[in-house]
Amino acid sequence: MSSPIPGLAALPTQDGMRNALLADAPLMALITGVFDWVNEKQPYPYIVIGEAVETPSNAHDRYSSEVLGTLHIWDQNRGFASSLTIAARVIQVLDHTPLTIEGHVHRWTRFVSLQTLRDPEPPGDIRHVPMTFRIGTEVSPA
Repeated sequence: MSSPIPGLAALPTQDGMRNALLADAPLMALITGVFDWVNEKQPYPYIVIGEAVETPSNAHDRYSSEVLGTLHIWDQNRGFASSLTIAARVIQVLDHTPLTIEGHVHRWTRFVSLQTLRDPEPPGDIRHVPMTFRIGTEVSPA
């Protein structure tokens, strides 16, 4: 019997987050899409899959990782009500919810933080809400 081989969890975890968001009809009714890359002409509001930080969380008998994944909500409505409504739905979709992560066993997902930001560039009407989630995974047994 062979041992599982460690593999990066960041990319399949980001894919799992994106797939969960895209599968949620109430969220998709609030936004124009969930993207890894955004065309300059993309209509607002939308979510961008952002940065990831992966750290090993191994034990003597298994390979595991913690991924700190960031999502970015971009909106052009006045104030933050729309962006925070989207953020609340994202939390409902991801927090404490199992994800399908290719090559890994999902262990947990926890909402960590969000921040409300205004884009200072003229005309100054863009709202940005980065959100962070911590996801625990283990490499799937061979």
